[in-house]
Amino acid sequence: MEETTTFHGLGHLFFTIFLYCFSSFIVAPAITDISMAALCPGKDECSLAIYLSGFQQVITGVGSLMMMPLMGSLSDKHGRKCLLTLPMTLHILPLATLAYSTRGTTIFYMYYVLKTSTSIVCEGTVFCLALAYVADNVSERRRGSAFAILTGITSCAFVCANLCARFLSIAATYQVATGMGILSLLYMRLFLPDSIRDNSLGAPIVISETLSSSLLEDCPGHRNRIFRAIHSVREMASLLRSSVPFFQVAMVSFCSSLAEAGLHASSMYYLKAKFHFNKDQFADLMIISGATGSISQLLFMPILVPALKEERLLSIGLFFGGAHVPYMAAIFSLFSVFPHSCMRSIVSKQVASYEQGKAQGIISSIDSLANVISPLAFSPLTDWFLSERAPFNFLGFSIMCAGFMMTIAFIQSLMIRATTPISDMGSP
Repeated sequence: MEETTTFHGLGHLFFTIFLYCFSSFIVAPAITDISMAALCPGKDECSLAIYLSGFQQVITGVGSLMMMPLMGSLSDKHGRKCLLTLPMTLHILPLATLAYSTRGTTIFYMYYVLKTSTSIVCEGTVFCLALAYVADNVSERRRGSAFAILTGITSCAFVCANLCARFLSIAATYQVATGMGILSLLYMRLFLPDSIRDNSLGAPIVISETLSSSLLEDCPGHRNRIFRAIHSVREMASLLRSSVPFFQVAMVSFCSSLAEAGLHASSMYYLKAKFHFNKDQFADLMIISGATGSISQLLFMPILVPALKEERLLSIGLFFGGAHVPYMAAIFSLFSVFPHSCMRSIVSKQVASYEQGKAQGIISSIDSLANVISPLAFSPLTDWFLSERAPFNFLGFSIMCAGFMMTIAFIQSLMIRATTPISDMGSP
């Protein structure tokens, strides 16, 4: 009976994540065209759009750097479902803005401000909490495969979303995204059972004063945000020091995320400037990459994880990721999607059951730190080499630099030697 309940819980989680990711990914091919049309109409190169995108990454990264471990830690105490409600609700607001209208500089800036502010809480939080939910319900032996399936679900959503975006107008794209965002929130609240069943848990957190009081309980004696932030950083440092593999994975995660963020900051504007890509061509490229990633995560990883273990698959994925970045070889996506699931699985096995949310939140915050640093380097670099001021003719120079950073992550991954997993110690 308990296994059946767990299976249904994971099924509801997977469907929730599919809907949420569909809502997020369907707008990806369109946002470059919207930004360029609002800020630099009629042009294929726009420095303002590049720098605004980089600034958004920095603000989002700084905010989520502190929010991720806090949200994960709160979910350990109050349940995953309760904490999922906040980011899934905020996620809808910027989408609804462009669903109302996609034209005009004013509406774009309204969207930009909403997207930047809500992403502090939303960026990566839903996936982080979903990973903790899976860790709650799946044994250590099967956790790597379960994480791969969860990541595969997001890849399927990515493919389906981009297929839809390929045939929808930009205005209709944001209307569909808003509707799917609302549907994912309603489905989660109605059908997803919570995975935390400790009787000591209080009533679900209500966003406002109940959330504030919970934060104060986590930091007794500290009554302001600065001290709560310091407390959160100290918890992160303590958990990182508790396991050498945990620390090693954190370093690999930082370097690989820095490379991926650099690629994201560079590739679309590079393709726009070099090949005059539009929304449909961006969607085609994303569909190819997403489809290969979905096949890999859903079919190959559940077979390969038991045979090769997460550490070896992590290195394989990073090796192909380093080759994939500079040359955009979509076929390498079969292998380059391995690292995320492998890193999360290794980390989940290094902490006890009551620290899963905190541990996943720390890795997500490391990724956020990379997202802060990356645009500071890659946005000016991309703008420089796409402009007439470039010191030499190499439009894809920033993409090559992202490839070098991924290679550094690969070298670091070779040194990971995971210790015996920490046994399930129960709630404290």
